[in-house]
Amino acid sequence: MTFYPQERIGLFIDGSNLYAAARALGFDIDYRRLLDVFREYGHLVRAFYYTALVEDQEYSPIRPLVDWLDYNGYTMVTKPTKEFTDAMGRRKIKGNMDIELAIDVMEMAQYLDHVVLFSGDGDFRRLVEAIQRKGVRVTVVSTIRSSPPMVADELRRQADTFMELQELAPSIMRIHAHRDEHGSAQPAHPTGRSDSQSLA
Repeated sequence: MTFYPQERIGLFIDGSNLYAAARALGFDIDYRRLLDVFREYGHLVRAFYYTALVEDQEYSPIRPLVDWLDYNGYTMVTKPTKEFTDAMGRRKIKGNMDIELAIDVMEMAQYLDHVVLFSGDGDFRRLVEAIQRKGVRVTVVSTIRSSPPMVADELRRQADTFMELQELAPSIMRIHAHRDEHGSAQPAHPTGRSDSQSLA
């Protein structure tokens, strides 16, 4: 893992993909700690978080997390999910954010030295190749330690560096509530909520 102190760093987080990878490894992410880690690596220019939202629900379990991220250093990129019926007549919900993420990476590339992509989606291989041609270094954060692995082999090969999420976990995992001297549970997460409310 190579970062330089003078580097301008951008984080691009595929919310559902990162949530699935962390869940497969058995931990929740503390997004305040995640920002702190990458601020130590270089000059953090922007941290984007991408997720689709179910608009017609009275209460969305991901809404508190989205609101917290929006107020605490993240640039939120959201869009409504689309509902459709598949060939078998089953109702499905679709919320792919790949295009939004790809456009933002391309637009931000001129202002960055290092892109950190939190996704294992092989569809991003061409995106990574394109911004590498612009002189931007790319680190992909995902996991090969889940079963099956969460990162596509072609994306891992294309990246300048692959960062194993499990090795990053001690620095970014949510510390679960601890008991104070009176036996009361104290929430350790900045929102007081579990990140498992993310959209899978």
